[in-house]
This record gives sequence, C-alpha cells and structure tokens, in this order.
Amino acid sequence: MQIAMDGPAGAGKSTIAKLVSERLGMTYIDTGAMYRAVTLKAMELGVDLEQEASFSFVADTEFAFEDGRIRMDGVDVSEAVRQTAVSNNVSLVSSYLSVREALVERQQELAAAGDVVMDGRDIGYKVLPDADFKFFLTASIEERAKRRHEDNLARGIASDIEQLKQEITRRDHLDTTREHSPLRPAADAIIVDTSDMTIAEVVDMITDKIREVE
Repeated sequence: MQIAMDGPAGAGKSTIAKLVSERLGMTYIDTGAMYRAVTLKAMELGVDLEQEASFSFVADTEFAFEDGRIRMDGVDVSEAVRQTAVSNNVSLVSSYLSVREALVERQQELAAAGDVVMDGRDIGYKVLPDADFKFFLTASIEERAKRRHEDNLARGIASDIEQLKQEITRRDHLDTTREHSPLRPAADAIIVDTSDMTIAEVVDMITDKIREVE
C-alpha cells in the first residue's frame, strides 16, 4: 500500500505521517528530510548553493529510513537537518531539476520495497501518482508558525514567531512558484485543513478513512 501525504511547511504532515505509519504498521518516508539532508551536505561541503552544478554529489549519496529517522551516508542526521540555516536554504536546493530527479528516483525505489506512508510536496501527483490514498494537509500561516515555534523551543532552538511567519510565507512562495514540481495537491487528493484540529484528531480521521475504504 502507498499513502501520499503532501502540504506546506509547518502543516504537521511529518508528525502526522509518522503516526499514521506507526498505527498502520507501515514504513514512514520523509522526503522533505531527504532534501534537507542534501542541503545540509552541500553546506558541509562548502559548495555554492546558488549553482545547480554544485550538487553532482547527490548521485553518490545514500539514504535510509528506520523508525521515522533518516540516515545519510550511514549517519543519523534527523536532528541536524532541522537547523534554521538548512530550513532557509532547502527551497532553493529543492528547486533544482537534477536534485529532484535524483531524489524522486530514490523515493520511488523506497516505496517499491514495501508498504509506505510518504510525505512531501509533490508525492501525490509526481512521486507516487498511483498511490492508494492521497492527502493534502494545510493550515493557516499563523498556526503553522506557532507549531514551528513550539517545536523549536522543545528542541532547544532559539525561535521568534514573527520571523517564522516571514520564513514560512517566503517558503510557501518559493515552493508554489518553482518551475519543477511545485507544491500543489493532486487532483484526487483529500484536502485537510488542520488549523483547528489536534494531531490526534487528524491521525484518527486519516486512519479511519483508510480503514473504511480498505
């Protein structure tokens, strides 16, 4: 089974996708973390982020997911990819066609290996167009900034909610207007506005929907 879950930054899709995968006994694949990992590696290598040609290293980069965590080249980078510097550059990196093509191929290989819940921004219409279920999660900018702020504080990361609103607005613009695989729901996706819902309520709604159809 393949479950695709898309949505903008801060909509809660990663947390929700992970919980849904646990409840259904499926593998969770966070594609956003893959783009973040590539961004992190580029920053560590000191390459020019403004040049797509700088990302030839992606072809030799290995990714693996286990228990909702991501390993890149054998190293757990689950926390490192959440740094603010990575967040502020990942939209640029993910706009490059060569990077997207390389990662989409990896994502499709991972999905072919077993039952998966995969989240991202182009899963429903690009990566897994034939997924059994497609959900597009969204929420207001204010609510998404609040969630990201609370998450940062919980991780011990300095956070300013007004700055987060600006960053999320910028990220939305970049993600929805990029030339290659922009953020948008698949034509047959179920749209879920999570602004006034708890994580538990969203997880219950999605799993109930899947079990009802199954």
